[in-house]
Amino acid sequence: MIVAIDGPAGAGKSTLSRRLAADLGFLYVDTGAMYRAIGLFMTRRGIDPADAACVVPALPEVSLSLRHVAGEQRVFLGEEDVSEAIRLPEISLAASAVSAIPAVRDFLLQLQRDFGRQHSVLMDGRDIGTVVFPDAQLKIFLTASAEDRARRRFEELRAKGLPVSYEEQLAQVRQRDAQDENRAVAPLRPAADAVVVDTSGFSFEQSYQTLRNIIEERMQ
Repeated sequence: MIVAIDGPAGAGKSTLSRRLAADLGFLYVDTGAMYRAIGLFMTRRGIDPADAACVVPALPEVSLSLRHVAGEQRVFLGEEDVSEAIRLPEISLAASAVSAIPAVRDFLLQLQRDFGRQHSVLMDGRDIGTVVFPDAQLKIFLTASAEDRARRRFEELRAKGLPVSYEEQLAQVRQRDAQDENRAVAPLRPAADAVVVDTSGFSFEQSYQTLRNIIEERMQ
């Protein structure tokens, strides 16, 4: 079974999906982490992640893998675990920029589909239900207000000791939304048959239980 969870930045897709997959026995695949890893790679190389003419020739040098360590998905560039580095705010914007480049999406598409062919997966991203797995048994579009999403990201980063402000996070959320919704290739939008879940004002547990109920009902 394939469960596709799409939605904008900061909606809680990764955190919720990781726990849901563990509790329900699915393999969790965070596709956003793949784009973040490519954004990180290009940034480290001094390549503008929005410059397709420079990004595309560098793609063959990207050695990207997802490994499950102690039940948790970890992201590797070569032999380096970059699972923490890809979560920095500036890498979020780099990920959005590279994801608008068709060659980058093609580069990752086969890797994403291979996971779905080999396992029952819960996969989250921006276009899982519309492009990667349009025939997924269940598609969920998870969203929340920009203000809620910025607050969640602000609290998450502050808990890690990073010097960020709420206003900065809100501006980045809105910028990321504009980039994702208006890109020419696979723009962010719900699949026609997706279940739309708005978690504005929800606690994590309320969001989790809402999604779990939807998934378990479809599994019956």
